[in-house]
Amino acid sequence: MYNEYFGLNEAPFSIAPDPRYLFMSEQHREALAHLVYGFNSDGGFVLLTGEVGTGKTTVSRCLLEQIPDNTAIAFILNPKMTVQELLATVCDEFGIKYPPDNTSIKIFVDLINSYLLEAHANDRKAVLLIDEAQNLSTDVLEQLRLLTNLETNQRKLLQIILIGQPELRDKLSEPGLRQLSQRIIARYHLDALSKKDISAYVSHRLSVAGLRDQLFPDALINKIYRLTGGVPRLINVLCDRALLGTFAMNKNLVSAATLTKAAHEVFGESRTLVPWLRSKAAVWSMSSLIIVVSAVVAATYYKSGNQKTGPQESININQGKSVHETATIYETITPDIIENIKSRKLSWPADQPADKSSDMAFQELFKLWGLSYQSDGNSSACEQAETSGLKCYSSLGNLHRLRNLNRPAVLKLSGSTGSVYYAVLSGLSEDSASMIVGAEMREVPLKDVETSWLGEYTLLWRPPPDFSNVIKKGMQGPAVHWLETQLSRFDGKSIAPRDNPEFDNELVNRIRKFQLAKGLIPDGIVGTQTMIHLGSADSSDKPTLVERRKDG
Repeated sequence: MYNEYFGLNEAPFSIAPDPRYLFMSEQHREALAHLVYGFNSDGGFVLLTGEVGTGKTTVSRCLLEQIPDNTAIAFILNPKMTVQELLATVCDEFGIKYPPDNTSIKIFVDLINSYLLEAHANDRKAVLLIDEAQNLSTDVLEQLRLLTNLETNQRKLLQIILIGQPELRDKLSEPGLRQLSQRIIARYHLDALSKKDISAYVSHRLSVAGLRDQLFPDALINKIYRLTGGVPRLINVLCDRALLGTFAMNKNLVSAATLTKAAHEVFGESRTLVPWLRSKAAVWSMSSLIIVVSAVVAATYYKSGNQKTGPQESININQGKSVHETATIYETITPDIIENIKSRKLSWPADQPADKSSDMAFQELFKLWGLSYQSDGNSSACEQAETSGLKCYSSLGNLHRLRNLNRPAVLKLSGSTGSVYYAVLSGLSEDSASMIVGAEMREVPLKDVETSWLGEYTLLWRPPPDFSNVIKKGMQGPAVHWLETQLSRFDGKSIAPRDNPEFDNELVNRIRKFQLAKGLIPDGIVGTQTMIHLGSADSSDKPTLVERRKDG
């Protein structure tokens, strides 16, 4: 696309909620501070609301990047469900087993309460995060309140983070939900960016993508604000389209005319956008337009790739045409180009049953570890992994996080029709991903993965000997011996672990340095993520996502 032309390392205005791109305006800092405060408190509800596209999900992802490893997290991303469905989903997310035909609320609640008590006994914090929480019914909200009734003398055993649109704030102010509202210990409403923040926001995203120069002159900032109302998602869509138009005209800076044309192509006729966004039908229209824009961009990329020329050359082949004709080259999509777009898109094979995608994905993931997976329904993938000395780790994240963990993973993906399927991320390079879809290996551009991936992943990892949930200061035994060995490998020192070493202050400090180097919270406690990273210090521990570099 235009990345190489402008000297960018990656697309700066992707709408994926990548925490690296979070622009910390004053109110975003306050929003994150409220979430962190609520998370570190003794339980109850935490509430984050905001208009569509203001950055709620990205702020919450930023919080998740900072939480300690001894945290059990359940995610609910589509909360339009009954009370029974909600409780079953909570059980699924926490890994709580229940009778498959159960519809009893009491049985679900008893099982969840038992899990919370066990988690508390093992010094683990249980957190339930619900996105799009404005879709929760009153009955479901009341059941959530009842789940927080379980508590010790010091704190509640379940913390619930609600993230939603402004309607959620209005719903919680109703008299029938006053008991729940009184349990909210931290709340924040995220508004659109102010006019003075727009320039810094655009510069920040360009900088993260590897560019120090400004592609949008200061004179355009007010126009961007008027066209988008300061909504970050709309700023991203508009700026992405404007850069595409600037690239097509072989220019170095976005002009006012190009920005206006981009706005018409993305938003339609000029109008006041903030009230328009509050119409649900219009929001769906915007989503459709984003899909169309992505298709046009992909077509341009494919077309220029087939010319075997750089961006400049692919435009200059149209010499003699008017500037207007040249600027609209990327709008011409022929049937053969559309067919090629479809063939390149990350999608589930039409000739294979999508309902078997989870089993097929885990079968391929197990193969990468040299194991056999049985899809007979008698035991889960994680239970089968444990019989071979491995552990499952499931979470929500992004490609940057998976690159750091450096383990193949099963990803939950969204198809073009809204269906959900699973595939294996088996390798990562700078600009593409190796994906096993069904039984087929594909090389897919990273942007295609980011567009289709719902953020959920499950990977396998090898725990240390005498495994426990965490390795803490004062502990001894095989796990601490393993810890000292792995740290020596990471430090490049000769491996000479002590006999029956103790996890003392020296080891704590070494762990903190290791955690800082890996972008983890430097708490000195060896939890799951730290163990996975430590396992990567052993070159014999396969498989990996990124090929390890050999010294010399």
